[in-house]
Order: sequence, then structure tokens, then C-alpha cells
Amino acid sequence: MISEQTRFRILNSWFLIVHLGCLLPIWTGVSWFAVGVCCFLYFIRMFGLTAGYHRYFSHRSYKTSRVFQFLMALLGASAGQNGPLWWAAKHRHHHRYSDTEEDVHSPVTGSFWWSHMGWILSKKFVDYDDNSVRDLAKYPELRMLDWGHAVVLTLLGVGLFGLGELLAVQAPGLGTDGPQLLAWGFFISTTLLYHGVFTVNSLAHVWGSRRFNTTDQSRNNLFIALITLGEGWHNNHHRYMTSERQGFYWWEIDISHYILTMFSWVGLVHDLRKPPQKIYDEARQNKHSIHLPELPSLPEIQEGISEGIEELTAAIKQRKPASEGA
Repeated sequence: MISEQTRFRILNSWFLIVHLGCLLPIWTGVSWFAVGVCCFLYFIRMFGLTAGYHRYFSHRSYKTSRVFQFLMALLGASAGQNGPLWWAAKHRHHHRYSDTEEDVHSPVTGSFWWSHMGWILSKKFVDYDDNSVRDLAKYPELRMLDWGHAVVLTLLGVGLFGLGELLAVQAPGLGTDGPQLLAWGFFISTTLLYHGVFTVNSLAHVWGSRRFNTTDQSRNNLFIALITLGEGWHNNHHRYMTSERQGFYWWEIDISHYILTMFSWVGLVHDLRKPPQKIYDEARQNKHSIHLPELPSLPEIQEGISEGIEELTAAIKQRKPASEGA
């Protein structure tokens, strides 16, 4: 078995490599085809995270077959954000302790940097509580995927490189090749995917409106909803987290909900859970009664960024002795 320390080093190194890979287009160039692949893989893998890892595995907000369950887990694993059991365990913990000292990624009790990506790089959260995902752990294929999620991501990268090299010979008019597809379809797409999802943890708890008076600071935010296929209606979600749809009203764009609804028409998913009428009644009652706290001032924002930089510097310094000792 790989030790916790080794996994911690691998995850941190991988995170850095993916971001550095975004510099590859300096040498590989760009083509419309490569950008299209980048956008397509961002979209489909975001769906794997939002509809799969989040709405299905974390909250069980709809039902599906065991085969389609595995396919959703496979798609989510291709996003490079660990396996389905780890993801669901951390998310369930977040809801249990949202915006308290026990929350794994709160910008309210911690810094913006920590909530956005600092916690991902922390050794503290490499492992997860098995007891919180016993309903998922009973499936051996999900346990296998949780352990070998990196294999899925590696195969995606290799496949993109191979496809690019094939197209360079078979369809040179597309103007792409292996290194270019790897740069845009893998590194850039994955990095955008990281930060798109991370905005839900960070921005969606400090920026936006509040329809429901929840015990945390979750917000509804159209911008975040657009880049995450519907996850930006975060205050809605925190009020009734078992609802499959997070945009509670027709004007709240929720692309993941639209796709899952179409899947239900052909029998791929079923029993999509909705908010009960009492939730809508509560929303009407709260319409004029919820007052948002004041937004942080510019000096406070600057102080938060400085704290984040200090945390990153301290983390790097703590890793150096460990590396030298190894």
C-alpha cells in the first residue's frame, strides 16, 4: 500500500504539473479543433462531477442502474479530482459542518485561498472517513475506481496524444497533433475544470444572493451556475440538498438538471427528487426578510490574499525538510 506521505507528495506534484502544462501551447500552438476538444472535455467532465460525483454519489438525489452508476463514476474520475468515495465523503462532511471550524473548505472560517484550493494540497485531507460512504463502498467496482482513479486520467492523456498524432497524418487540415491535443484537451481543460469546481467552495459562500436563511453563508450566483452547469445555485442546494435540481425556478439555469431530465425520458435515470412545496413557500416568505452581511472591504480582501500567500509559503517550507530527509 502507498503511504499517506507518498500519496500527499504525488497529489501535490501532480497538481503543479497540470498547471505548468498550461504553458505548453507556447510551443505546440493552437487550432480550432484543439480548443473545441478542450471545451468538450471541460463540459462532459464537469457533468461527470456535478451530476455524478455531486448530485448522485454525494446526495443520492436520483436513481439509476448499476451500469450507469459506474459510467458516471468513470466520467467523474476522468476529471482528476480523486475517486467517487473520497469526493462524496468530503462533500458530505462539508454539508454536515458547513462554514464552521470543522468544515474542510470554508472561506468564512478560513481564508479564500484555503477554501479554493489550499485544502486540496493539505496532507490533512488525503484520507477520508469510510463510515460516511458505506452506501457506496458496498460496490467493489466503485472501490476499485476510487483506488485507481489516476489510471483513468492517465488513459485520457495518452488517448488524446494518440488521437492527435493520428489526426496529424489522417486529417492534417485540422492543424493539430499529439502535443497540441495533450496541451489543450488535457492540461488546460483539466486546470479550468479544477478552478471551475473550486469556485463553488470559495466564491459561492461569499458572493451572490441568499434566498434561504441557512445556517451557513451559501449564495446563489448565476456566473458560477454557468461555468459549473448549475452548481451556482448554492443557497438553494444548502437549503434542500437532496433535490436533483439546484435551480429551483425556470429562470435559474441548471444544465446538469436539463441533461438528467432528458436521460430520464429514455430510462437511464429515474426518481429525480424535487424540492417540496414547503420549500417554495419558505422562499416566498423570505423574499424581503433576508439581509446579506456587508461585503469585505478592499484592505480585508488584500489581507486575505496575504494570509493565503503566507500559508502557501509555510506549507512549502514544511515540505522541504521532509523531502531532504527522504
